[in-house]
Amino acid sequence: MAVTGEETETAATGDMPAYQIRSPSSGLPPGVIMAASPGAMHSPQQSTEEATRKREVRLMKNREAARECRRKKKEYVKCLENRVAVLENQNKTLIEELKALKDIYCHKPE
Repeated sequence: MAVTGEETETAATGDMPAYQIRSPSSGLPPGVIMAASPGAMHSPQQSTEEATRKREVRLMKNREAARECRRKKKEYVKCLENRVAVLENQNKTLIEELKALKDIYCHKPE
């Protein structure tokens, strides 16, 4: 098990070693400074570039989603138009059949 720090014996039990953690800068050469967090290392220009890149990615995804939405809407409208055409033909056929049946039953000789 790799542990950074100096090993010392525990006075209470004697069988479990305790570890004393050294300060983070103690192992570094003089003049080397550790950053507080990875985000603190970005310059304003880098964060502006990253924000611009994220915005462009977002806009590109949005354009693609809008394109897909328009395509699906066209497909849906086309299906509805086809259904309307089929139903109109069916309605026309039924109207003609109704007229034929009326002619047969209304004009039958008694």
